Amino acid sequence: MSELSAFPIAQRWPAQHPARIQLYSLNTPNGVKVSIMLEETGLPYEAHLVDIGKDESHLPEFLALNPNGKIPAIIDPHGPDGRPLGLFESGAILLYLAEKSGRFIPVDPVLRWETIQWVFFQMASIGPMFGQVGFFHKYAGREYEDKRPLARYVNESKRLLGVLDERLAGREWIMGDEYTIADIATLGWVNNLIDWYDAGALVEYERFRHVDAWLRRGLARPAVQRGLTIPSRGG
Repeated sequence: MSELSAFPIAQRWPAQHPARIQLYSLNTPNGVKVSIMLEETGLPYEAHLVDIGKDESHLPEFLALNPNGKIPAIIDPHGPDGRPLGLFESGAILLYLAEKSGRFIPVDPVLRWETIQWVFFQMASIGPMFGQVGFFHKYAGREYEDKRPLARYVNESKRLLGVLDERLAGREWIMGDEYTIADIATLGWVNNLIDWYDAGALVEYERFRHVDAWLRRGLARPAVQRGLTIPSRGG
């Protein structure tokens, strides 16, 4: 286990398979980006449940890997030049795993950067806005008497769905015929918005037929179905 011994997190969540990529996560919209990517690539990995409901992402061992205290995070014991690498931020992890596997990111430089921009679109816009809708619609924010914050985030989420819908018109995937990390980054958030947050009616989801068709195609992928459950609180 020498490759992991320098990481305190490996003491809190011991590895049964220390030669594999270690995933520290929960099946939230951000967490499943990485589990889906790992399932899609077939890279060997071991998943460890970090229960954010129990504030485990703020334990000292986790903070030693991700000082921001958010899931997901990984350790690759065989990173660049064979050296162990710890990473946090789901977008950075997706890019790293795409590089490592040589999959789900175009080789052509123009298409590659176009893919990366759509990953950043998810990171900077879809994730934060949809997350706020979830807070103000389903969680503690729904008790707030002032409904202006919810209205603001709902309207912005509708706008973002419109951007995505326009992009997907005439396309199977965000980048066209090729399924990429742009899709992997975004699928879990759209699915969560209408499923877990139950905000489909709120954002008028039925208007965005290209988004819905894309989501259905994504959810039909076996690796996506597996990744959406890894790691769950149920086991």
